[in-house]
Amino acid sequence: MSIKPDWWIREQALKGMIEPFEDRQVRTVKNKGIISYGLSSFGYDLKAAPEWRIFVNAFNTIVDPKNFDTNSLVETNTDTCIIPPNSFVLTRSLEYLRIPDDVMVVALGKSSYARCGIVANVTPLEPGWEGHVTLELSNTTPLPAKVYANEGIVQLLFFQGDKPEVSYADRKGKYQGQTGVTLPKL
Repeated sequence: MSIKPDWWIREQALKGMIEPFEDRQVRTVKNKGIISYGLSSFGYDLKAAPEWRIFVNAFNTIVDPKNFDTNSLVETNTDTCIIPPNSFVLTRSLEYLRIPDDVMVVALGKSSYARCGIVANVTPLEPGWEGHVTLELSNTTPLPAKVYANEGIVQLLFFQGDKPEVSYADRKGKYQGQTGVTLPKL
C-alpha cells in the first residue's frame, strides 16, 4: 500500500471522488483566518457541515449502539457549535466522497483542534464506500469547546493497494450512500 500525493488526489477528484473539491489549501476567507481545508501535499482536509448532534445527559439516557435513543441528542444547525465539557458531538463533512475500489482512507484530527483537547474519531472509509462522512468530535477538556462549520475539521489520508475481493459497495454496507449526520445502525 502507498499513501497518495496531491496530484493523485486531484486526478481522482476530477473523476468525482470528492465533491465539492477545493484544489488548494484554503487558509483565509474574506481576509479572515480560518482552520484550513482543501488539498494538501499528501491529503485532503474536509470541512464540517453546519449540522450538529450534541450529546447531553438531560434524561439519563444510556448510549447503546444496538438501541440508539435520540433523547440523548440536541440537534442544531449553526455555523459554530459549543461542545460541553467531557462531551461529544456528531457532524458530517460538507463533501460527498466516492472511494475507489482500490483505496482505503483514514481520517485524522486537525492539529488546531487537537491542541485544544478536541479529538476527532472517524472510522476508516473502506474501498467502494460513498457518502457524507459522519464525524465524531470529543471534547476531552473540563471546559466548553468551540468548533466551526464550513472550515477544516479532519484530514484524509489516501492509501492505494490491491482491490479487495469484496468492496463495501459489493457487500451493500449499511452506511453506503449516507447523507446528513448518520446515527448507529445494526
